[in-house]
Amino acid sequence: MSGPSADRCPLCAARALAPTDRHLDYPSGGSRSFALACSFCGLLLAEGAEPEAVRLALSAVLEGRSFTSGETAPFGLDIYTLRIAATSRRRGVEPADAVQAQALRQPHSNLAAAADLFDLRPAEPLVSLGILCRRDELARVLSSLPAHAAWTDDVAILLDDTPLVPDALTVAGFPDRAVRLAARPLGGDFAGQRNALQALSRQGWMLQLDADETLAPQTGALLGALVRQAERQGLRSIGLPRRNLVDGVLSDLHPDTQYRLNHRGIRYVGCVHERPDRPWQDSSIALHGAIDHHLGRAHVDARSHRYEAMAPGGGRLEEARLLLTPYRR
Repeated sequence: MSGPSADRCPLCAARALAPTDRHLDYPSGGSRSFALACSFCGLLLAEGAEPEAVRLALSAVLEGRSFTSGETAPFGLDIYTLRIAATSRRRGVEPADAVQAQALRQPHSNLAAAADLFDLRPAEPLVSLGILCRRDELARVLSSLPAHAAWTDDVAILLDDTPLVPDALTVAGFPDRAVRLAARPLGGDFAGQRNALQALSRQGWMLQLDADETLAPQTGALLGALVRQAERQGLRSIGLPRRNLVDGVLSDLHPDTQYRLNHRGIRYVGCVHERPDRPWQDSSIALHGAIDHHLGRAHVDARSHRYEAMAPGGGRLEEARLLLTPYRR
């Protein structure tokens, strides 16, 4: 297999298209090979498929009550990738039969997708919101919380500071004791800090944000529906695209997916660039919204070198260049 194409995937926008030997088998008995596959979301592309034509075709077929793979479409989907694609239209999937349900749990299958589609709708609060921050960021974090009261009834804030037993705070829009503040020193271990925050969750799942990240309330509103689907289908971790905005400009490090919506039992590993410890087959991606990451150029210049000092060889120094390059399709 040759190196990845410079073109972004028409579905997830990752620069991860590469030649593939994957194929799909159809109910008619036919089988079809594809030229390219996205190593990130699994989208398959026919030879010569035009990205914009694929985006339009995907949008059209995801609007109906059901999805059946077309044998002449410019793209191909197994059901794992169909579930990702449906979230881009704020929709969910139910496998058409037991065979499709089995394929969903063992990606990537060679079985062409077939499923019922439904709208994702706001559900009762099923997700805790967790936020990591420093003491000097706390006032700004607290001022941002009322916008999230419609989709969560549990917020845990963990300071990088001298240990503090969780204490309730009063925040407009939230019930008494719904917002709690705790503290522990980061100590150069981001996974340890996230695990301590995860342990504060009162709901079955937690979405974690950093103090310099924001989430649109309309994106948060569908997290409960995603969790309902995840629990039916054996998922324990969901990634959201992260839009890195450097001095307000979207960077080329995109989609920079962050697996921050996790079952309460998930633990993170890695002292820097931490990640959930689970098989990738137990995870998925949601494309209905994004985490916005607000950065300044000075912070970007120092960030990777600081991480490299914390974990030699793991600082991802090349990310600084991508962060300072404006987004290009």
